[in-house]
Amino acid sequence: MAKIAFQEFNFQAKTLEKIALADKIIRIYKNQGFTLTLRQLYYQMVARDLIPNNQRSYKNLGVIIGNARLAGLIDWNSIEDRLRQLVTVSHWSSPAGIIRSAASGFRMDKWRNQPCRIEIWVEKDALSGVLTPIAEKHDVGFFAARGYPSLSEMYSAGQRFARYARSRQEVHILHLGDHDPSGMDMTRDIQDRVSMFASKTLNVNRLALNWDQIELYQPPPNPAKQTDSRFEAYVERYGDESWELDALDPATLASIVEPIILELRDDKQWEIDLDIELDHRNDLDNAAANWHDVAGFLEDYK
Repeated sequence: MAKIAFQEFNFQAKTLEKIALADKIIRIYKNQGFTLTLRQLYYQMVARDLIPNNQRSYKNLGVIIGNARLAGLIDWNSIEDRLRQLVTVSHWSSPAGIIRSAASGFRMDKWRNQPCRIEIWVEKDALSGVLTPIAEKHDVGFFAARGYPSLSEMYSAGQRFARYARSRQEVHILHLGDHDPSGMDMTRDIQDRVSMFASKTLNVNRLALNWDQIELYQPPPNPAKQTDSRFEAYVERYGDESWELDALDPATLASIVEPIILELRDDKQWEIDLDIELDHRNDLDNAAANWHDVAGFLEDYK
């Protein structure tokens, strides 16, 4: 845990209590392997009736958590900003190091011999920290659309899916978005546009957020945006409240996505390709461990 103090604050007792509760929630999810965004922490506190559900409350929590981190009361690594991160190139101290790194990252396309191809599409980039580990674990593509996907991205996806179709593979897009006027429409938009570019009707499965999940998990609601052009049609069907995908518990989100992937996968073929992948990874590990001999062998061919 990286609780490092940089400034002193004279917190009121109520604020210290709120900080302690936030820290407890953070540690619960950290132990499950999840790092929360500020928005996710906010919704977890709203769901526990610790703070009200409004914009002022969200802003106040941001100030409190920021000050708590500066005071050394909240772990600096406990809150993620998934939109603002430094990008650097990788470095190694020797050729053996890069081979060792290549071994740990070596992956075969294990869906190449599967009857279908799966991609996870999510409306918000802020949820990539929850869903990317699942995508990587099962070697499926992950795409954070950040709202309605651009025309360029839709075209690229359509061409990619058309190639899969020519290989007689069925495409499945697992879509997750907010339950609000635009969030609900995005699933329809993806279905229409990506199918057009692929010249084939594709399977777009809206996994969340759906009405039955709202009834089951009871996430805190927000007023639906009246300025949204789809507001009236949405209200006729669902009423004037909306719900954000971020409000779902991260473990719940993972439990919604993972079973669908496993259901679509041919496990027998997966194990065959997994064994081949492991053999190749071991070859790279051996090359790194015996780099002196490998380098000597290559020297003879200069």
